[in-house]
Amino acid sequence: MKKTHYLAGLVLMSATAAMPAFAADDCTIEINSNDAMQFDQSELSVPASCEEVTLTLHHTGTMPKAAMGHNWVLSTTEDMPAIATDGMGAGADHDYIKADDERVIAHTALIGGGESDTITFSTADLKAGDDYSFFCSFPGHIGIMKGTFSITE
Repeated sequence: MKKTHYLAGLVLMSATAAMPAFAADDCTIEINSNDAMQFDQSELSVPASCEEVTLTLHHTGTMPKAAMGHNWVLSTTEDMPAIATDGMGAGADHDYIKADDERVIAHTALIGGGESDTITFSTADLKAGDDYSFFCSFPGHIGIMKGTFSITE
């Protein structure tokens, strides 16, 4: 009997360890960034049934925001390069996001090592099958720190 409970516990633990960070709630996403200019995920998706998405960005590194700041910006894939270029002109005081940029669907604050930021955004204007991307708008990071975001049926 003890072996059965032990084995069942191991199976349950290994199954939950293999689940992605957002599996507990399909409308909640956790994503990590680090001092090596990396996100820990390159593909994110939420079901079309989500009216809102709550996303938390963690910076697991130790470097300060001024040297290795990261944010998470969501836009259409087509708009991504221009948003990043305009963001450089906006500067660090504006988290490298142009003020009132209507092309930006959602974004976190720029954070440094050991910090986190959580946002909640509406999916009302997002459509399954459209091309969305996320990226870090800190100058020079978009080349490496980017991924795809999708709405699934």
